[in-house]
Amino acid sequence: MPIRTHRGRAAVYRRLWGWPLRSPKHLILALVLLVALVSAVGLLLPEITPAGSTARTDRESTDYAPEPEERDSAAGGGQDVGDRDELGGAPPTISVPTVTPESAPPTPAGMDVVRSWVSNWSRHSPDTTRQQWLDRLRPHTTPEFMGVMESVEPANVPATELTGELSAESSTESSMRVLVPTDGPTLRVHVVRTEQGWRVAGYDRVD
Repeated sequence: MPIRTHRGRAAVYRRLWGWPLRSPKHLILALVLLVALVSAVGLLLPEITPAGSTARTDRESTDYAPEPEERDSAAGGGQDVGDRDELGGAPPTISVPTVTPESAPPTPAGMDVVRSWVSNWSRHSPDTTRQQWLDRLRPHTTPEFMGVMESVEPANVPATELTGELSAESSTESSMRVLVPTDGPTLRVHVVRTEQGWRVAGYDRVD
């Protein structure tokens, strides 16, 4: 029958705790049972721990996985970059209209420079050296265009004199393009205003 009083339970506990001490055989048997219990627990723990560790690892890896919203935003960011690349990757530019210089009547001083330049350009003879020919052109020519004229052979100039009046094809306050007839081709001479005055900056043939 069950034990219903505290004194009865205490008496049972005293018997259980005191049983190993009643004799050496009881003590040895109690130690063997304790060792067997500890060994059984030790064998069971390694089987339980790896499963728990694996579960924790799975949870940790899941915690670091990106959320769907993050993946969508990352994909959207890449698409934005692609759109910018398709558009050229540069901000839009604002075009500034080019200001065209206003026309002005031909300047007599500029026309005189053109006349002197063409006269010296077409005046050459077999006994004229290249240096002499260049020295005559230098006072009426820009330094930049003189570098071009230094490569010209005077004997190859296809004219010997002017044959008519000069006419301005276009003119502003700072530059003019003047048509000059010669006994060879008609020249279009470009003359510009510099700090030293009007100077020839180039020419080409009209015909």
